[in-house]
Amino acid sequence: MIVGARPYAYPLVWQMTSYMSSFLLFVPGLMMIIFITNEYSFKTHRQNIIDGWSRSNFISVKIIETLIFAVISSVMVILTSLIFGNFHDKAFTWENFHFIGYFFLQALSYGLFALLFAILFRRGGLAIGLFFLYVVVLENLIAGILNKYAGNIGRYLPLESSDNLIPLPVFKQVQNQLIAPQNYTALLIAVATYLVVYVGFIHRKFLRDDL
Repeated sequence: MIVGARPYAYPLVWQMTSYMSSFLLFVPGLMMIIFITNEYSFKTHRQNIIDGWSRSNFISVKIIETLIFAVISSVMVILTSLIFGNFHDKAFTWENFHFIGYFFLQALSYGLFALLFAILFRRGGLAIGLFFLYVVVLENLIAGILNKYAGNIGRYLPLESSDNLIPLPVFKQVQNQLIAPQNYTALLIAVATYLVVYVGFIHRKFLRDDL
């Protein structure tokens, strides 16, 4: 982006809104942890299975709920982008709309990561605390060390890979001097791989755990 361009006008609004909204992805993650850990606390997951659900059906529904959260979050970003874009510039364009797709992948990644923590730790307070500790502190710390001493491979950590799909769309020329250019193909492959791993591990863990 050239300095002085309007980030909330078309076409940059799609990227800017996606970037800013990504800071709120802890909200659906938090909701997912609360929903799942409440299932354990009140034994409703056990009751559903006693009533005829299979374990596979139950956990599949929770994964679908995570997908729905990601869709809803993406729709909200689209609506917000339209509002800001039309307010700042009437020249509507689909250019940069692909960042909405990147945001969807990011939202899905955060949601499944939160679901993973809920299934692993079961207790709401513990799962939420560890989730925020990893998201806010640990991964950023590990990524910083790896990026400095191991050739920027820190950007391919679980949440960093999805975060890096949507760079801040301001002062792009300055950014390019400070960090290596984005390899979107590698990032997309990393995100897709993590999503498959999340789903597989969550499904396997729930099927094998004691209720």
